[in-house]
Amino acid sequence: MICNRDVLSLDGKVAVVTGAASGIGLASAEKLAAYGATVAILDINEQLGLKAAEKIIADGGKAKFFKCNVVSEENCKSVAQEIKSDFGRIDILFNNAGVTKRKTVVDLEEKDWDFVIDVCLKGTYLLSKHIIPIMAENGGGSIVNTGSGWGLKGGDDAAAYCAAKGGIVNLTRAMAIDHGKQNIRVNSINPGDTDTPLLRDEGKQLGLEENSFLKDSAKGRPLERLGTPEDIANSVLFFASDLSSWITGAALVVDGGGIA
Repeated sequence: MICNRDVLSLDGKVAVVTGAASGIGLASAEKLAAYGATVAILDINEQLGLKAAEKIIADGGKAKFFKCNVVSEENCKSVAQEIKSDFGRIDILFNNAGVTKRKTVVDLEEKDWDFVIDVCLKGTYLLSKHIIPIMAENGGGSIVNTGSGWGLKGGDDAAAYCAAKGGIVNLTRAMAIDHGKQNIRVNSINPGDTDTPLLRDEGKQLGLEENSFLKDSAKGRPLERLGTPEDIANSVLFFASDLSSWITGAALVVDGGGIA
């Protein structure tokens, strides 16, 4: 039977996106808004976060910025309740906030390890903890967690990042099992090198010339290019929409074939 309903439509839904002031988070917030969602922009950078919300509104979408430090449980709890108060519901959560330190375990200082694990992994846990009950009140929803190709295989000079992203991939599976009965789907997207401020910062950490670093990052992929934030945003839209209504616990690789 042919169905004319737009299964990508997010009309009437409320989406929460962390790390939404730039890069993959910003592109995803814009994509979700373009398909009808009201988007809560969460980021620790107030200036860029406000600009992101303003841009979505200027483009005809609905958005509001909430300053959030995802490693603070008190902050995550209060922001979740503020979003519920403002919009009445939460249907989509994109746990995207992340950082990296390009070092081996020998070179990593403990504070570097804690920083990466806390922002990437603990942040995913904390915000999910306080948003899942709100989702469940409205009959369910979709959670998307940002893993990485390096959460599925190892990478060089990125021990903490690999550990955090590997944790996210398996945390996603555990959450999918635990919360399926609440009609909450949980999936991870696992990008390869994507042209974002985070990737460019990695080059600086490694002391490499930016253009050469970006060019080398694209080598060896069957599609022979870096990803764009919009490439990743498309996968977020897929998991946020009804098009993926019977998919949960999945780890979708979005990397131009990099780990094929």
